[in-house]
Amino acid sequence: MLFHLLFWTSLFLLITNGERGFYGNQYGEWNDSQLQPTIQKLMKGYNRYLRPNFNEGPVEIGMSLDIASIDAISEINMDYTATIFLRQRWRDSRLIFPGNESLSLDGRLVSLLWIPDTFIPDSKRSFLHDVTVENRLIRIFSNGTVLYALRITATIACNMDLTKYPMDRQECTLQLESWGYNLQDVVFYWTRGNDSVKGLDTLRLAQYSVESYYTMVSEAVYETGSYPKLVLYFALRRNVLFFILETYVPSTLLVVLSWVSFWISQSSVPARTCIGVTTVLTMTTLMMGARTSLPNANCFIKAIDVYLGICFTFIFGALLEYACAHFCTMQHQTIVDVQRELLKEFEESNGTTHLVNSMSPKKMKTEESTQQETPEQSVACEENETMDKKKEKVCSLSSVKQMSRRAASMMSIENPNNIDRHSRILFPMAFLLVNIFYWLYYLLF
Repeated sequence: MLFHLLFWTSLFLLITNGERGFYGNQYGEWNDSQLQPTIQKLMKGYNRYLRPNFNEGPVEIGMSLDIASIDAISEINMDYTATIFLRQRWRDSRLIFPGNESLSLDGRLVSLLWIPDTFIPDSKRSFLHDVTVENRLIRIFSNGTVLYALRITATIACNMDLTKYPMDRQECTLQLESWGYNLQDVVFYWTRGNDSVKGLDTLRLAQYSVESYYTMVSEAVYETGSYPKLVLYFALRRNVLFFILETYVPSTLLVVLSWVSFWISQSSVPARTCIGVTTVLTMTTLMMGARTSLPNANCFIKAIDVYLGICFTFIFGALLEYACAHFCTMQHQTIVDVQRELLKEFEESNGTTHLVNSMSPKKMKTEESTQQETPEQSVACEENETMDKKKEKVCSLSSVKQMSRRAASMMSIENPNNIDRHSRILFPMAFLLVNIFYWLYYLLF
């Protein structure tokens, strides 16, 4: 019995000492010289609520950007949506450790470190990407430098001047400011100047092309003090080819179509009226469609509105031209009919006077035979009176004819067909001249 007890006791001790020897390298305590720098050791005595260099001077924070994409640029809301990679660097002496290596930490450990309170003042909406985890990067270098990177999508306001739309050039900004730390606590700077911004050179947008960009260091002054600010300016030039094919070419073709009526006879009233009304209604629809993608309430007239207004004026002018030509034709026919009636009355009046003149000698002979006692002076007087009445009547008819001719010449056109002939030249020349002034003004000035 005693022998069995000693056997099992020695076996237990042997097994226990073997386990200690096997697992001792994993779970045993290491000396400080053998221990690699870990976040637990760095965080020992670390206060994340106090900024680096507290009571010693401001913290210098360098920033750089990668513009991954600009998803949408809205003229109605006057903003743009961009996805950016924001990188911030600063030095924290409390995180210095020996060696030349760097530590890449899990993004969830950012809650253990002090980080800058950087924000985008013009942002309307923004969010941090979190698929599959929050897109954050924390890297600590041996000299205490901390690299903090974020992937952010933000909708940022951009004040646009749409006076020359769609031949406009917009300058938008991306501003970075400190929310709570003023210039005595934090200083912002671009790490490599204009080279701190990447991605804009290779960016491809639907309606715009990036013309130029530059960076600037500034400060934001508020009631609570002066705060550091970094600004990225970038200019966007709109591609006008899309609008030429969608708006300018159709509106120009509608103007040319309205000129077809000048070659149609004025007697074809339904054909000319149909062309004029159809082009006016089509132009109205095109104008309404061009304004759907633009803000309805604004205090400026856009270049596309000017051109559409010019085209609408020429189309409506072609319709009015036919109305004037038709009216002049009808008036000319009416005046010709009036002149014919006056001539007919004049001829009839001349016939009656000739009849009176032919009958007057016989009457005078009978009077002479029946009244031989009448003196010669009375006969002469009667002849004079008859001639005076004839002259007065002829003068009155001729004066009426002259007045009617003057009125006809003042109120009518001798040949209304000349209106169409002149319009065939005047309308295209005027439209071409207006186009030259339009494109020169909006492209060069």
